[in-house]
Amino acid sequence: MQHNINPTEYGPRGQAMADAVQSCVHCGFCLAACPTYAVLGEEMDSPRGRIVLMKNVLEHNLPVAEAQPHIDRCLGCLGCVPACPSGVPYGDLLLGYRGMVEVERSRPLLDATARRLIIETLPYPTRFRTAVRTGKIGKTVQRALPSQFQGMLNMLPGQLPAAKPLPAIYPAQGVRRARVALLAGCVQQVLAPEINWATLHVLAANGVETVIPAGQNCCGAILMHIGELERAQKLAQPNIELFPADVDAVLTNAAGCGSGMHEYGLLFAGTAVAEQAAAFAHKVKDVTVFLAELGFHSPPGLPQPVRAVYQDACHLRHAQGVMSAPRQLLTAVPNLTLLELDDGGLCCGSAGTYNLDQPEIAAELGRRKAERIRQTGAEAVISGNIGCITQIQSHLRQPLPIWHTMQVLAESYKQRGT
Repeated sequence: MQHNINPTEYGPRGQAMADAVQSCVHCGFCLAACPTYAVLGEEMDSPRGRIVLMKNVLEHNLPVAEAQPHIDRCLGCLGCVPACPSGVPYGDLLLGYRGMVEVERSRPLLDATARRLIIETLPYPTRFRTAVRTGKIGKTVQRALPSQFQGMLNMLPGQLPAAKPLPAIYPAQGVRRARVALLAGCVQQVLAPEINWATLHVLAANGVETVIPAGQNCCGAILMHIGELERAQKLAQPNIELFPADVDAVLTNAAGCGSGMHEYGLLFAGTAVAEQAAAFAHKVKDVTVFLAELGFHSPPGLPQPVRAVYQDACHLRHAQGVMSAPRQLLTAVPNLTLLELDDGGLCCGSAGTYNLDQPEIAAELGRRKAERIRQTGAEAVISGNIGCITQIQSHLRQPLPIWHTMQVLAESYKQRGT
């Protein structure tokens, strides 16, 4: 696709945006991989259509406001990336474009208020915990609230688990084979703190010492993916400086966090810490990838046979290209039969804050994912992302146990008392 975009006009991310537009040949292979196209059936709500829209905005042939509804409806799931024969780096274009337009964008009051709540609460565990508790009160008047706030309230758990603060260091069991640093995360700490503890247990059982840096921030991924790039930088930069350099890897157990941290090179492009940020991003790994590469100690197994379906989180499968590692670990667990969804990894509708920003589309995608899960006959669901876990839980008509990959592995190690 030829373009007349002047990269220098758009700062340090301008070239990445121009290159992405240039590499699209408009073939349409992305259509079948796009969740919003599957739901809406509109060309402009497909990756190909959105690239055309962004191209025309960047070339000053189309007002931002005319393109924006279609860009807003993009989940950023990157399902189009592995489907693209030309290798279009769609994520680079979307990140740069959303950051560019957000600076000057004007929103209606209710949209602006809802967005402010997201920005000021989700990245901060203490604030988020308070907001969840306050939100439970709001459920009593939910029907009187605008749709943006109803979406937020619908995602709140019935009961908030107690906080489980993490130690500064969690030692390896037996001979130490590796030393890593763990990103604690933000939303996950509040909604499912046991996931981090399960991660520590599994790493320790595999001879890994884990450092959990005190004072760490949200990684910034939540804000990056909605175009708040400067705010994301302010969250991420202290982590880059705080996390120890003498570790074998920086580990994440949330797909969205890992995806965002891998984009630090682009997020910090043109800044004084660009090289440091890129080096930090290079050390980031999903915990399943790290364990698979290290050499996983097979656990004794689950106490009872379970048939569970594995649901690929988009920001693991599509953004990070991680498919085999979690399956490799899970299939090594005795008494666990792993089932597949066979839906091409189509997004469940969570996608960071998407189920808050676009509740109708998110709900339809959640319904479709839940139906696919039901058709497998699974007794449980396994995923590697807190957003997916929360979204799927809210859409399953017949509730099933939903576990993080690390929770399943931690349970399987308990059988030998590790």
